Order: sequence, then C-alpha cells, then structure tokens
Amino acid sequence: MLGTVLQFHTEWAWMMIIGNGLAGLWCLGAHWIPALRVKAMWWFVVFVELTIFVQVILGVYLVAGEGIEAPQFHMFYGFVAIITVALLYSYRNQIRAWQYLLYGLGGLFLMGLGIRAMLVGM
Repeated sequence: MLGTVLQFHTEWAWMMIIGNGLAGLWCLGAHWIPALRVKAMWWFVVFVELTIFVQVILGVYLVAGEGIEAPQFHMFYGFVAIITVALLYSYRNQIRAWQYLLYGLGGLFLMGLGIRAMLVGM
C-alpha cells in the first residue's frame, strides 16, 4: 500500500503543478481578454485548487500513517499552499475588479510552491 500511495502522491504533484500553472495563465489572460471569462475557468480553478488539498492529505497520511520522514520545507510548502488558497478565496470579493489578476498570479504562485516542494522532497 505504501508504494501505491507514495507513487500517487508523486504523480498527483504534476497534476497540481501543471493545473495551477494553466489556471493561473488562463486567469491572467481573462484579466485582459474578456472572452476568456467563462464559467468553465472558475470550475477549472476550483478543481486545481482542490488538487492541493488532496496532495496535502496524501502527504499527511504518508507521514502520520506510514511513518515516512519528509523534509520540513516540503511539508511547509504544502501548508503554505493551503493557506494561499484560503487567502485567494477570502479576498475574491474585496477586490472584484482585480479578481482575474489575483487568481492568475495566485495560480502561478501555487505552481511555484508545488515545484519547490517537489525539488525539496527529492
């Protein structure tokens, strides 16, 4: 079971990284090109942000349930990603005119956190 969960955690990281990067680029494009502001964009943003929670839950299982030791900064980046998603969500109404820019830069930041976590975890 350990190999399966660890392998899924590793492979799911790519879904999280690439997905958030694409969502970030889509939102940045929507900031300047109104035709890109479609409902599907928000569904995609929600999906890729949820991939972060799946990734962290898998990581917590591996550390707490399977006894794997992960580098401290690897875990730090995971929890910062969750906090970032919460901050993006909490500020979405306060800066509605800039929400596409907020989620665009936020998506790219989340992608960067995923890349750093992956590099530190190797």
